[in-house]
Amino acid sequence: MSKRSINGADFTAMVLAGAEKLQQHAEHVNSLNVFPVPDGDTGTNMNLTMTAGANELKKNNTASVGQCAGVLSKGLLMGARGNSGVILSQLFRGLGRYAAQYDELNTQQFAAALQTGVDTAYKAVVKPVEGTILTVAKEAARHAVYYARRTTDITELMTEVLSKAKEALANTPELLPVLKQVGVVDSGGQGLVYIYEGFHQHLTSGSSGVQTPAQGQAPAPAAAAVPVLTKQENVLSSVQSSAQSQLSTEDIEFLYDMEFFINRQLGASVKADFDEEAFRKALSVNGDSIIVISDDETIKVHVHSKTPGEVMSLALLYGEITQIHILNMREQHRDLLTAGMDIAPMPELFADMPTEQSSVQAPAVPPADDMAPYGFIAVSSGEGISDIFKSLGVDAVLAGGQTMNPSTEDFVNAIHLISAKHVYILPNNSNIVLAAQQAKELLEGERDITVIPSKSIPQGIAAAFAFQEEDAVDTNTENMLEAISQVKSGQVTNAVRDTVIEDLEIKSGQFIGISNSKIVAASDELLAASKALLTTMLENGDEIVTVLTGSDAEADVTDSLGSWLEETYPQVEVEVHEGGQPLYYYLFSVEP
Repeated sequence: MSKRSINGADFTAMVLAGAEKLQQHAEHVNSLNVFPVPDGDTGTNMNLTMTAGANELKKNNTASVGQCAGVLSKGLLMGARGNSGVILSQLFRGLGRYAAQYDELNTQQFAAALQTGVDTAYKAVVKPVEGTILTVAKEAARHAVYYARRTTDITELMTEVLSKAKEALANTPELLPVLKQVGVVDSGGQGLVYIYEGFHQHLTSGSSGVQTPAQGQAPAPAAAAVPVLTKQENVLSSVQSSAQSQLSTEDIEFLYDMEFFINRQLGASVKADFDEEAFRKALSVNGDSIIVISDDETIKVHVHSKTPGEVMSLALLYGEITQIHILNMREQHRDLLTAGMDIAPMPELFADMPTEQSSVQAPAVPPADDMAPYGFIAVSSGEGISDIFKSLGVDAVLAGGQTMNPSTEDFVNAIHLISAKHVYILPNNSNIVLAAQQAKELLEGERDITVIPSKSIPQGIAAAFAFQEEDAVDTNTENMLEAISQVKSGQVTNAVRDTVIEDLEIKSGQFIGISNSKIVAASDELLAASKALLTTMLENGDEIVTVLTGSDAEADVTDSLGSWLEETYPQVEVEVHEGGQPLYYYLFSVEP
């Protein structure tokens, strides 16, 4: 459809189409991740960021493109997750600043808005890296400015922008050697291309061109917009491993990923002048991936640093620090190199987890009229496991697990169901911890909440056991953290493809044993894999082994495993419970 300009309604529709397109292809973007970013996956972060902006725009759209762009910018800024999300928010922040003066944008104005977005994003990043989302955005905007002088048709211009973005994306491995080494294009750039595809599809057909799958049906795998490099096809087919596995954990120099806000209106130094360039320079002494976004009231900071304490001290010079997130990228990368119930680094290695809506099951005990001293929320995968948590006094159980993670809103709703002075959350999966922490932050000042960062079901059960109603919050928290640190978690499942991990050859269909997120056993027999796994987990001094049987566990194998444990480790107390978890035949817990 020929179109000479876009107004607020057009812009809103384009953004919603772009957000939908990105959402449908987020997992493909995730699969391209090559850098060990701890904030999760690029596709997930960009999707969450774009969704936050789109939701804000749904609530506050007008006929003015300038006003709509401003609304989108605000939503993206506050909802930005991770490096890729922050850069995405800056691209549209700049676009919004340029568009603010217009009710409609013609081709030259739209191109100028894209270019302003690029300029803003590059300014926000201290050390811009080419071969990333920045490069894709830059090349697309530069071509837009050139082509806008030759057409008055917005749709034709967007066709050119999309084509140039795809071309720039395909060239990212030539600019960033690690992409070429692994054989992928840049994940953030791919995410931006999907957004532009949504823009283009709306302008040409009035829709995103994406069909939402029927309820309960998993989305079809997204086809890559740009194919993997032909040169690397042999490498990929033989290695068949995630991009992160090509990197060494020890190569991560600036290991602490930090995100926080500085409230310039609060703190001892509210009148201190903020020199953004000097601040960035100080951060760069022991850091990289630096992003600083400031206005008169707030400074948003993202940095990868060797010295988080120094970063905090520096930030305190300019106000009060809020919404602090600090994660260890080496720890995350070690998790990403392996797989298990408590992480999601290589989803292609395991059978797909069935799609299941996160839901709050009925509390074990209805909330009392008067506030109880404590309340508990736990995430569970399996009816038997849910029953165990309820028997331990957990008030609300969220259905969740690998690839079916509860949202922040799920946690907030569950917290509202609990009438307690202090609420503990047991995420029981490292991919769920962030959502739990986000819920805590949203309710800060309204409810007292502690997130115990349990990364597996066994850790969550151990934490619940350690809780004592009569103890103070600090004492309970300390005891639960100590309890989860003592638990060794193990899982047995099936491999769905051939691979080699740390000299362990794995064949598709074999049973594999995972100990604390490391694959340690592979066998054609379920019993043999289970024995091998437990042998690596049990050490001198261990006293308790808990076995949680999955929905596919076989009774005779379970009996044989129990007999073997009693004969081989007579000093160990063995407990067997029906867990009912999908895909994992057994979950093992070993405690001293």
